[in-house]
Amino acid sequence: MQPLLILPLLAFLILLVLFALVLRRAGRFLAQTRDVERFRRQVGDLASRVETSLGEISSRIDAVRRGQIGADALGDDLKASLDAVAQYADEARALRPPASAAAIRDEVIGELERTARALEMVEHGRSIQTSARLGGRELEAQTSIKRGYLNILHAREAIAHQRQVAAELPVGEGPEPYQRRGA
Repeated sequence: MQPLLILPLLAFLILLVLFALVLRRAGRFLAQTRDVERFRRQVGDLASRVETSLGEISSRIDAVRRGQIGADALGDDLKASLDAVAQYADEARALRPPASAAAIRDEVIGELERTARALEMVEHGRSIQTSARLGGRELEAQTSIKRGYLNILHAREAIAHQRQVAAELPVGEGPEPYQRRGA
């Protein structure tokens, strides 16, 4: 082969390798972006459904606290809310966040578990209130309902905060560009 032909061929091969490396990095960046956007969308959707469900039960519990409706009217609503919160927690466990967002998923799961305990506390107070209208346990029932209600409000706020944190997730953070995997 002639030396004049080898030089352009070598330059072409170098450019081809560099182009392949750029495409690989661009593909990796696009995959990370897609994963972060998917996670943002999933957390936003889950948080909005949780907010709707907990908003409705919170208003019903508040009405019981204020004596506007009877405690016996809350039984079916609490059971439905407990089922919904359990389904939301299962859905949150199924989320596959990017590595930088695993804490968000864990926080949402923790707050949903807190919500379930709060609903059980409200149910405890409701059952006391419906079974013992008069007597020394009325104060215990009111306290259980109020504590459960406040815990539900706090969990709603915490889930809304995690939605905001997920919405602000940066894209493209990960290992250093030239770091070997598994090293």
